[in-house]
Amino acid sequence: MTDDPPELVSPEEIERLLMGAKPTLTRQQVAAKAGVPMEVATELWHLLGFAHHEDSDVAFTKADVKALAAAAELMGLGLVDPESQAAMVRTWGRSFARLAEWQTDLLADVVAAQPEPARALSGVVGQVLPRIEYLQEYIWRRHLVSAAARLLAVSAEGLPKLAVGFVDIVGYTSISKSLSERELVALIEYFEDEVTRAVVDAGGRVIKTIGDEVLFVADRVRAAADVALDITARGAVADDRFPQVRAGVAYGEVLSRLGDVFGPTVNIASRLTSVARPGTVLVDRGARDSLVGVEPRVEQDDAAPLAAIIDAIDVPGLVGAEEEVGGTADLPGYRLRRMRRTSVKGYSRLEPWVLRRAPDPRLRSAGRPGAE
Repeated sequence: MTDDPPELVSPEEIERLLMGAKPTLTRQQVAAKAGVPMEVATELWHLLGFAHHEDSDVAFTKADVKALAAAAELMGLGLVDPESQAAMVRTWGRSFARLAEWQTDLLADVVAAQPEPARALSGVVGQVLPRIEYLQEYIWRRHLVSAAARLLAVSAEGLPKLAVGFVDIVGYTSISKSLSERELVALIEYFEDEVTRAVVDAGGRVIKTIGDEVLFVADRVRAAADVALDITARGAVADDRFPQVRAGVAYGEVLSRLGDVFGPTVNIASRLTSVARPGTVLVDRGARDSLVGVEPRVEQDDAAPLAAIIDAIDVPGLVGAEEEVGGTADLPGYRLRRMRRTSVKGYSRLEPWVLRRAPDPRLRSAGRPGAE
């Protein structure tokens, strides 16, 4: 005698649990009760990425009426122009759709492991979802505080200048072919978690993750440079499960819109990453100049206080002499080496610089082995 199969949860039951009631309204009834023209309601649902329903489908609840009315009221306040409204609503839809997919996968594993999935689902909805809702609002408000502070700090003249960084897994296509789906997901999540931790600890912000790549920004070039150097160094350690990566950092004006960043500075950072060698950080002229000019060496009697010329190292494609910048009595600086100009998509004469850490000045001044 075999055990009975676990009771399956119907889509209708899931909808009732999550929406708080069974659907009783058609889309036309929702629009009428909310006092919103049908074409406006349809456009909103389309931008949010909701499933399409025919006029005769009973697929909505009172919650849909309330939400549609609130959305119409928000748009009626005229806080943003119609074009920006559409982009804002579309971004909401995409962001929450992705979040919902991840949360559903997570909760499904929990529910499926129970002997009575239907009863377990009811418990999850009653106990877990209210806490998730609270935390989502709390996190959102915290990020609002940070975003508002950044906005107030930006000068009214021109676009803000930011350091933009990309970190990219080397050989991702080959790696993905050699791993199982679960192993690949674990690798990507670990990669994203560790890069995010490094960025946040340095005072930067992760803008988005794109599979095997992370895009981040920082107010200071030094912060972005340290993140890129730390992350690439980890990828070179044999007993560290962090993958081998390469990185690019650019500094300049950046257009921020709907949580994303745009403009030539972002494009250059991406192009630098694409031509960087494994375990290498490339920076553009803007980032190099910022490192040289903002944090000069403190030795006043140096013949070259901003750039101590040292012996050239044999790296293919590099030209000129290597310069050491940014060091102080207590803080190591960087070594920068200009590469030959290269042609990449959109930029026919991109000028990259290889960025490395300079030896610790405390070790060097003490004459300890390994200082150079």
